[in-house]
Amino acid sequence: MVRKKLITSKCKDVLKINDEHLIVFDDFRNVKLNVKADLIFADPPFGIDFKSNLETYNRTPDALSYVEVPREDYPAFIKELVEWCYNSLKDDGSMWLVSGWNNLRWVLDAVEDAGFIQLNHVIWKYQFGVFTRKRFVTSHYHLLLLIKDKDNYTFNKPEHYSEDVWIIKRRYRRGEETAGNELPDELVERCIKVSSNPGELVVDPVLGSGTTMKACLKLNRRCIGVEINPRLKKRIADKLNLNKIPLTNFTKSRA
Repeated sequence: MVRKKLITSKCKDVLKINDEHLIVFDDFRNVKLNVKADLIFADPPFGIDFKSNLETYNRTPDALSYVEVPREDYPAFIKELVEWCYNSLKDDGSMWLVSGWNNLRWVLDAVEDAGFIQLNHVIWKYQFGVFTRKRFVTSHYHLLLLIKDKDNYTFNKPEHYSEDVWIIKRRYRRGEETAGNELPDELVERCIKVSSNPGELVVDPVLGSGTTMKACLKLNRRCIGVEINPRLKKRIADKLNLNKIPLTNFTKSRA
């Protein structure tokens, strides 16, 4: 069961869904896991000066406007995130890390510097991208499958001949308020099923709109999410079909 002592944080703003699923609204750098994760899934900002009327990270006023991590801050940001994940993961655990192509070099450097072993580099191909006139349209993301021990990790092969290019459609959300570039449920569920087992602990340090939490509730995984923007509570509650947001005070536990 997820208990308060699993996390150390000064933040008292917590969405407790039940004893095994909770969300801390804080910067991941202020949060310490007192129990290691079986799997970490992270879809961080890409540091590409994304412009939209939607928001997810380092967000100021509006819950559904997107303000990216500045380009100049991205190498330090992704390094801190990857190190946090490495230190928060069991020795036999795995991590899925999502990245665009623009800053992939910084991501790969951070992965190697932290000590991760890259098991697979998966390409997610989706059905549409932003139209361009003088270059190819980008219609893919990178998903890095990372482990700490090459001889001891979970891999639940999804089919007999499992390839590293996944074609999964993105949902076109016309008129729906979302938290930036939300990932398809199918994509996140696939990652969780491949790299964890029922009852295990999944952690998402950049939760965003709550897709990882939704997948864990469906797939019988425990889950802790960390999200810097408390204004995303409504979007998370809508996505998880919660009638209300039952906030509980989070008392700082001792490490």
